[in-house]
Amino acid sequence: MKRRLSLVVAAFAAFTLQPAAVSAQEWPNKPVRILIGFGAGGGTDVATRIVAEGLSEVLGQQFVVENRPGAGGTIAGGLVARSAADGYTAIALSMGHAVSAVMVKTVPYDPIKDFAPIGIFTNSAFVVAVGKNSPATDLKSLVALVNKEPGKLNYSTVGLGSTQHLIAEDLRQRTGMQAQPVSYRTTGEVVSALIRGDAAFAVELYHAIRGQVDAGELKLVAVATPKRWGPIPNVPTVMEQGISGFGVLGWYELAFPAGTPTPVVDKLRKSLAEVLARDNVRKRLEGVGAVANLSTPDEFRKAIESDIKSFREVAKKAGLEAK
Repeated sequence: MKRRLSLVVAAFAAFTLQPAAVSAQEWPNKPVRILIGFGAGGGTDVATRIVAEGLSEVLGQQFVVENRPGAGGTIAGGLVARSAADGYTAIALSMGHAVSAVMVKTVPYDPIKDFAPIGIFTNSAFVVAVGKNSPATDLKSLVALVNKEPGKLNYSTVGLGSTQHLIAEDLRQRTGMQAQPVSYRTTGEVVSALIRGDAAFAVELYHAIRGQVDAGELKLVAVATPKRWGPIPNVPTVMEQGISGFGVLGWYELAFPAGTPTPVVDKLRKSLAEVLARDNVRKRLEGVGAVANLSTPDEFRKAIESDIKSFREVAKKAGLEAK
């Protein structure tokens, strides 16, 4: 009898020590962390901070952005994937999430199954840029310039195996440009190489080089998006210039660890939609070259699956191996 009573008491104690289920009605009742796998000032960082500010206002708790750069974003991804699924740790992902799944040999999480997506909240554009003194004025003349002396000219990129490198390599493969990649540590160095004429072209995020474009130091010969990009409507797409099937749409997405209660995920998604509907938020995002556009969680899953497949094919053709 005493043994049975002891077991009952132990079971009750174990039950009472379990963390209480997260209630969507009560959530959030303390600050929420949003981790970013890249440094401050980048596209993911800037767009996420704009949205986090709005979420803090709508939900009455601080959404604190933390930068945890390293290993192609996989350090932050691993931290979030292993975090408690209680709605208080999230991650802001970019297209780099798909690239890391291809180019990082040991990824400490499943890029799809280990996350509960809220949805893509912003899209961004990659552009093909040349220096102000380049004779190239469109994609056709750029290809002709590069192939005039095959193998002599370079294209600049931020890190071999980066998103920008793989998109540029995809473009090179499809157009037949005989140019070699030269890796730089920062976007600033990529821009300097273009301005000096050390590189024939580069693929970069529009908002990252917008200042140099507006100042006339760089020219845009194409935008990589499937359709013309709102902030730069006069720049033709790669597809418009004869490269069928080429269309890349950058994205930033919020996600919780897998297992986060659906009511909490839904509540954040609803609040995010409210934030993105605000004119001041949309204008601030457009000011950095991004466009507010909330996807469904399922649309995100399809996007990441498609991006991983595409980048894997490009890397294989280029002979790039995961490190």
